[in-house]
Amino acid sequence: MSHTHQVVIVGGGPVGLGLAIELGQRGISVCVVERYTRLLHIPKGQNLTQRTMEHVRHWGAEAQLRAARTIPTSYGIGGLTAYGSLLSDYHYDWLQRELVRPYYAADNERVPQYETEAVLRRRIAELPSVETLYGWQAEEVVQNADGVSIATVERHGPGRRWLRAAYAAGTDGSHSIVRDRAQIAQTLTDHDRLMVLLVFRSAGLHALLERFPDKSFFCVLTPELKGYWQYFGRVDLGTEWFFHAPVPAGTTKDNFDFRAYLNKAVGAEFDVDFEHIGFWDLRFAVADEYRNGRVFIAGDAAHSHPPYGGYGVNTGLEDARNLGWKLAAVLQGWGGEALLDSYSAERQPVSASTARDFIDALIEADRDFLATFDPARDRAAFERAWADRVAGARAEVDSFEPHYEGSAIVDGPAGGQSSALGSHMFIARPGHHLAPQPLSDGRNVFDALGDGFSLLAFDAADAAVAAFEKAAAELGLPLTLVRDSRSAGREQYGVALVLVRPDQFVAWTSERAPADAGALLRRLSGAT
Repeated sequence: MSHTHQVVIVGGGPVGLGLAIELGQRGISVCVVERYTRLLHIPKGQNLTQRTMEHVRHWGAEAQLRAARTIPTSYGIGGLTAYGSLLSDYHYDWLQRELVRPYYAADNERVPQYETEAVLRRRIAELPSVETLYGWQAEEVVQNADGVSIATVERHGPGRRWLRAAYAAGTDGSHSIVRDRAQIAQTLTDHDRLMVLLVFRSAGLHALLERFPDKSFFCVLTPELKGYWQYFGRVDLGTEWFFHAPVPAGTTKDNFDFRAYLNKAVGAEFDVDFEHIGFWDLRFAVADEYRNGRVFIAGDAAHSHPPYGGYGVNTGLEDARNLGWKLAAVLQGWGGEALLDSYSAERQPVSASTARDFIDALIEADRDFLATFDPARDRAAFERAWADRVAGARAEVDSFEPHYEGSAIVDGPAGGQSSALGSHMFIARPGHHLAPQPLSDGRNVFDALGDGFSLLAFDAADAAVAAFEKAAAELGLPLTLVRDSRSAGREQYGVALVLVRPDQFVAWTSERAPADAGALLRRLSGAT
């Protein structure tokens, strides 16, 4: 069977759509198989970080996504944590990601996932190399040495179709059929907690929370929940909300007083008009590998965890950006097989670290705090510990800095390991995200980066630049040259030469040319 496409993507949520755009903009023939024709109007995945908005900017959809915002721009993606109830005397700002804004080339955004998907669907429709099958689902995935075959069926119609591609990607959620058929194992951590998702309308709650201007979400810590949050989020400004919280095992729509639960969490009575009541189990799942042969997984198919801190959709979209350029490089002939291996080697440790070092660690820290400190028992001790948490909230934002120091395709430090734990810096470090700086012509350096590798040369020797240009031409590797002076902020990179990958991570830095530029580029493009 001949190939119908170069890549088939099963799952057309934000991650699948992002991957399709990343590939489609590079001229790769793609088919997206998505089971739903209409978007699900359930608010989730709203907090889009600065890094995610760099992706959206690269995908040519930034203006459209920002226009889809449902609350004023003053309401960022930061929130508030309170003790006991939202209206208690104890609260502090939490997850204020604007603190790391200088290290990224775009502002963050807050948009319900269905709005993000609508914008990305419209962008995909503009790409001639991308086909979409909305209302279809995959039933079988079979691979051999030459490619991958995917059996698809029309959900509410007679359609039956086999797709054949060089590669397949499963972005089809936590119950991924692609992951199952590819026999990719997961490591599960079950917290044995039933959680409720409530979507409701309430003008009264908006009025109560006007005392906290510009806050988009609110977390409540109560001793009886032992570190698990009650979590309120705005969908718009004034009426629509969502709420996540633990409920007793066996809870159903009909046997629990959700209105009283909401009132207690807030600390006051208010009007509630329920739109949706659903349940989910609090657990972590991270696939042991993100690749098996010609099949890859990304997003919730690769890692699923509670919606604490907005890590889910942002982590998934970084998967899409990482995998997309690598698949394109191999299909276009300038990337090697090791480039595809690097996708799992880079992204799997970052996802595991996100779950372990941020979400799980936060639950444990909250549990220990609540067990140790109680204002009714020792108010002074509680208030000292609460003040420490306020300071720690700032440090947490800085320390979430995913990087690939352990990757085989970056010239990182010896013994480095890919992780979500790091620290934001302007200095250019192999394996880390490039921080933006202005260029002499008034552009941001991100506006000058190419779709392939980019060489930033700041007062660098002509011979060093020429060595890279010659080696790239011989390898057929796309290389964009950005020359400028080493001043006006660019000196903060700390080196004269910075080689940047297509996903805006630094691959190599130095003051001078490498001994063999060709050998370096072959290694960084996965050819050796």
